[in-house]
Amino acid sequence: MTRDFHKPGRSPLYAEGAMVATSHPLASLTAIEIMRAGGTAADAAVAAMAVACIGEPHMTGIGGDCFCLVARPGQPVWGYNGSGRTGAAMRPEILIEQGARDVAIDSVHAVTVPGAIGAWDTILKTHGRFGLDRVLQPAIDAAENGIPVQPRVALDWSLAVDKLNKHAATARHFLPGGHAPKEGDIVAFPALAKTLRTIAKDGARAFYEGEIADDIVATLRALGGVLTAEDVAAHRGEAVSPIATNYRGLDVTELPPNGQGLAALVLLNILERFDVAALDANGADRLHLLIEAGRLAYGMRNTTIADPAFMTESVEALLDKRFAAQLAAMIDPAKRSQFPKAIKPAGSTVLVCVVDRDRNAVTMINSLFSAFGSGIATEKTGILLHHRGSGFNLTPGHPNCIGPSKRPLHTIIPALALRNGRVDMAFGVMGGAYQAMGHAHLVSNIVDHGMDLQTAIDWPRVFFEGERVEVENGVSDAVIAALRLRGHDTVRRALPHGGGQAIRIDWERGVLIGASDPRKDGCALGC
Repeated sequence: MTRDFHKPGRSPLYAEGAMVATSHPLASLTAIEIMRAGGTAADAAVAAMAVACIGEPHMTGIGGDCFCLVARPGQPVWGYNGSGRTGAAMRPEILIEQGARDVAIDSVHAVTVPGAIGAWDTILKTHGRFGLDRVLQPAIDAAENGIPVQPRVALDWSLAVDKLNKHAATARHFLPGGHAPKEGDIVAFPALAKTLRTIAKDGARAFYEGEIADDIVATLRALGGVLTAEDVAAHRGEAVSPIATNYRGLDVTELPPNGQGLAALVLLNILERFDVAALDANGADRLHLLIEAGRLAYGMRNTTIADPAFMTESVEALLDKRFAAQLAAMIDPAKRSQFPKAIKPAGSTVLVCVVDRDRNAVTMINSLFSAFGSGIATEKTGILLHHRGSGFNLTPGHPNCIGPSKRPLHTIIPALALRNGRVDMAFGVMGGAYQAMGHAHLVSNIVDHGMDLQTAIDWPRVFFEGERVEVENGVSDAVIAALRLRGHDTVRRALPHGGGQAIRIDWERGVLIGASDPRKDGCALGC
């Protein structure tokens, strides 16, 4: 499917050498410069992500977590889980006794140990040629000298002023002059620049031990948190074996729990039971099917996915296509059915896709969760802390109930797609809980409807927030009416669903094809 050149839009990018796709143009440029200097896709991905932490500070930061997939020709896909844990003293009773019914996003107890820096270090040591001292330099320069605020970043920043004003340190570091910057303003982060310079000089452990870690702990303890210096120092991510399902010839590959990649694969397994290609790509029949399949997959997610040490159902059983057949049989093509409820999605994330000249492919994702994370920034070091602990629940006996030294259900999920043992596509979608639905939607757009990569990313999206279905502006009034007739409480969404990037490898022609999402300030570059 080729786009209509009479209409506004963008085309996929083609290049022969290397390619990057991110949600920030300066992050993309950084990745290209790193590869031109001899770096690998892994070096480029970490460097781009570090710049994104400065250019998109509401979306990602070193106070968040990181997940990554790396595919090198002729080798198994390598996965890394860089999510942090709760403190050893955490108990659900701490929140329950305070009258809490869930782990709120602005609760100090939602802050788990940030895993990003440890992940970046491991990714570089395993798949890179450079170290943190080299790849962090562009981000340090941007933080010290300032970086222009891009249009979507400015919009999101303006919507978060009240959140940023709740804590004096946060307002000092992230509301320059006491207000949200406008698009085109140059914004610097001197405290964060100093922190990054320390990490570049002394290595990743400087984040988890010493002055930086002490500042994290002191900031949280002052607010009643239970994380200790020992909890931060104990952080270790882990290399993991990816999981996959075959969707009509394409091996879609995700990371295993505690991430929600399993939900994306189950959703694809359900869709495979239907003739999706026969449906109008933006019609009510297809969107109804996608919504119902998504509700089933997310119901599974909310019931079963957790820190793998606490899960009671096996990944293998949940990926069994006979299980998907049982779920698919529950879908009524004519009306909305009663399924388990899905949690309300909320998330802000940055995804980077890179393929280098050697055809090493990296999909890397880093996040603070919702815009500006927990809203809690460290006093001295200028680190905005995420709230991944809000992914827990307070239900006794549930595998995802908050507890000591535990990782929560995680929304951020990098992905790869392979065909005949070789990488076909590095891809991912941003947007909190939406990501699993977004992965399935993107893959289906390409496989079932023959869309080019950019069209597949641009295509109008739908998702559910609780019992309500929210659609983007590209869905017609007639389709909204048809969804309502099927029983979906359907409304237009104020902001679009997430973002996304992707790079495909055309092995026969020797070219790379890239696309980035106009829902953000997306930019794909090649060389």
